[in-house]
Amino acid sequence: MNDAIRVREIRLIDYEGENHGIVQIEDAIKRAADAGLDLVEVSPDAEPPVCKILDYGKYKYQEQKKAAEARKKQKTVEVKEIKMRPNIDAHDFDVKMNAMKRFFSAGDKVKVTLRFRGREMAHQQIGRDLLLRVKNDVENVAKVESEPRLEGRQMVMVLAPR
Repeated sequence: MNDAIRVREIRLIDYEGENHGIVQIEDAIKRAADAGLDLVEVSPDAEPPVCKILDYGKYKYQEQKKAAEARKKQKTVEVKEIKMRPNIDAHDFDVKMNAMKRFFSAGDKVKVTLRFRGREMAHQQIGRDLLLRVKNDVENVAKVESEPRLEGRQMVMVLAPR
């Protein structure tokens, strides 16, 4: 801004948006002072750098408003968890699937946890088959982010919406 710009020549755009081409830095600072505004470097990486004559306070305020608007529009993705057992009943399975589809429609990821207790650990294939059934049932609305894997006494799979 103003005296902090350390190049000899810049591409100047005035407060009305009119391009004045490449000018000396002293001339640009003088024009900004005559207009009662600031000389602000808007594109320092360009060759030569692009500077604009404008009200710096107003410029900062507009940038702040733009950033706040962008933050308001972005969505945070949550990871919802669905817990099951290997010998889940058909109706219970359907209820869990409906909940999963509701989470996907809201744009959330789902972590399906299958907990083994006691002798169920000897029949891990039943659990793996159940998770593959879940995967097949939601393949049109979700994709598998991490395949079913065993972590201690539970098998975990993460699904994300398409």
